[in-house]
Amino acid sequence: MKLEHIGIAVKDLESANQLFETLFNKPHYKIEEVASEGVKTSFFQVGESKIELLEATNEESAIYKFIEKKGEGIHHLAFEVADIDAEIKRLSEAGYQLIHQTPKDGADNKRIAFLHPKSTNGVLVELCQEKS
Repeated sequence: MKLEHIGIAVKDLESANQLFETLFNKPHYKIEEVASEGVKTSFFQVGESKIELLEATNEESAIYKFIEKKGEGIHHLAFEVADIDAEIKRLSEAGYQLIHQTPKDGADNKRIAFLHPKSTNGVLVELCQEKS
């Protein structure tokens, strides 16, 4: 397992991209919409990890609801795993509360699943695996 990316909820992806481009002194490498999640994402490679900026595309989006409740900021930590199905099974058996019982398609060519913050000390944790 390794930290794959940190997800940051933002109100305006364009202005957030400008801010982080200046901060990191490099441009984002990808913008992608994930319609099923109601988000538009932008990715920055920072060392061995990535920063994912997430903007809601509708009011039903988890990102919209997050920003309404907590404001902009860190939304989740994502960890890359070798076998997401096995990790979901292992963590479920260990008593973690899962938001997704099976992986779904996410951004950046990944299969993803989330663990509920209630079982991870208030931190939303994403598991991700590169699609084959």
